[in-house]
Amino acid sequence: MTATPVTDPVRILVPVGMLGAGFPDDTISRGIALGADVIAVDGGSTDSGPYYLGASQPKTARAAVLRDMRAILIGAAAADIPVIVGSCGTSGTDDGVEWLHSITRQVIDEEHLTGRKIARIYSEVDKALIRKRLADKRIHNLPPAGHLTDETIDSCEHIVGLMGHEPIADALAHGANIVLAGRSTDCALIAAVPLMRGKPFGPTWHASKIAECGSLCTTGSGIGGVMVHIDDDGFVVEPVDADDACTPRSVAAHMLYENSDPFRLREPAGTLDTTDAHYTALDDRRVRVTGSRFEYAEAHTIKLEGSAVAGAQTVSIVGLRDPQVLAGIGDWIDSLATFLHARIPTLFDVGHGDYTIELRPYGWNAVLGDIDPDPSTPREVGVACCVTARDQSTATAIAKFANPYLLHHALPGTDSVPSWSFMSSPAEMERGNLYTFVLQHSMEVDTPTELFPIDYSEELR
Repeated sequence: MTATPVTDPVRILVPVGMLGAGFPDDTISRGIALGADVIAVDGGSTDSGPYYLGASQPKTARAAVLRDMRAILIGAAAADIPVIVGSCGTSGTDDGVEWLHSITRQVIDEEHLTGRKIARIYSEVDKALIRKRLADKRIHNLPPAGHLTDETIDSCEHIVGLMGHEPIADALAHGANIVLAGRSTDCALIAAVPLMRGKPFGPTWHASKIAECGSLCTTGSGIGGVMVHIDDDGFVVEPVDADDACTPRSVAAHMLYENSDPFRLREPAGTLDTTDAHYTALDDRRVRVTGSRFEYAEAHTIKLEGSAVAGAQTVSIVGLRDPQVLAGIGDWIDSLATFLHARIPTLFDVGHGDYTIELRPYGWNAVLGDIDPDPSTPREVGVACCVTARDQSTATAIAKFANPYLLHHALPGTDSVPSWSFMSSPAEMERGNLYTFVLQHSMEVDTPTELFPIDYSEELR
């Protein structure tokens, strides 16, 4: 089928799904040759759990992020187009924004880039404001969370608000061409420029969702980047790598990615509805999408994400190969857990509610548990004994107590004393503080930008 001409499209290059994951050397130059108006890339996610928000630490290696940012900033400066990074430093804390800012400045200084104006958008939310909005009944729980309390708010190490496109658009409107944003929706950084240029919300948010993970919406390796061309009636998605391809199936399937509904996606400003979307192959590499709609929310809300310390954790890993025990691995796990829970309160100053022990048998049922469709006898299992307690010394003491029983606890109904092998010596590995997400709530705001201050302090001539 021949391509349908479109007028004045806005083209967004997404070189990779997460900054620091890497992309081929020619991804940026190829995308710019395709006419990119902006380079947008996600810098983080909650995918990897609550630690990165609670500890305010990046998941990605600085060297890897520096490599990606160097390629992006050099290419964008040469083409005189803006760069947008969202969820800086993985969780979007203020520390994360400053961390990526230091990397950005290193590239600018080393590469002698000029004509760049940096905007830093911060997304951490003051606890006093959250408590006030809670008292004013302007905070709502998102299932399965219950009613929010002041105690839960106070327990958080860091709280961020999940911004939409509006703060990013404000930064660009004030002349910034490098936007380093705190916690933002994956789609917001892609949607900002086309919405500023008057493109309709339906196609814009749909294109942003499809492109959020770079070339994962293609049939290829997933590392070559993707370009979306958004116009007044729909959008076209195409891979940047010449050897990669998009198909209607690969594009449509990405609405299922990290989304409970394959047709609807909630954003701060409203909900994308793709129920009537049509996916048409323009050729063997590109797909055009039309029919996307957007339902505007009556009240603008911002999702809050907060992480609190759940205790400290020590882990031991032991390998099992005894065929008799592996044939009854579930019974062995249950028996060992029962034995440990009976003894621990008699030896340590802890009650049953003061600690947890998880015995995770990797190689058998560790991920799916009771819903594993094939619980057949494995040949080898690694049991991770994860002890979480109020402090590190208690967690390690309990793990040390469990040590000999991980090696020699007999299978119930047998008189054998099996012997396994630990993965490391010492067997106990201290993980430090363990964090947990405690906020799953949305907060009403008067404007979509009020929670997100912007620093325009640097303009590089």
